[in-house]
Amino acid sequence: MSIRSGADAVRHETPNAVMRTLAAPSTGAQELSVWEVTMAAGARGPVHTADREQVWSVLSGALEAIVAGESCPASAGETLLLAAGVERQILAVTDFVALVASGSGATVTTPDSPASRPLPWAA
Repeated sequence: MSIRSGADAVRHETPNAVMRTLAAPSTGAQELSVWEVTMAAGARGPVHTADREQVWSVLSGALEAIVAGESCPASAGETLLLAAGVERQILAVTDFVALVASGSGATVTTPDSPASRPLPWAA
């Protein structure tokens, strides 16, 4: 067993969001990856497909997930379950913070890049 401080989390910045790795193979977790996502209002993540199920628990603010073309809004206190293999995009309705859990070793593809690549914050 290992106890880590949130201050130890590795920070990953993209043009749309900041992810902080809380648990992943790189931190000693074997089967589960957990990361924090922070997005500013109006930001949009890329359209992508993940090969692992993801659970998004919104801690503050509001987001909209477009999943297989369907709008799935969620705000603080709500949780989204995003199935593996389904195209999705995350939009920040307001500034939001969410915790995301997924099976370790998750990879994604995008319409522009169909080759799968690992999520750095889940590796």
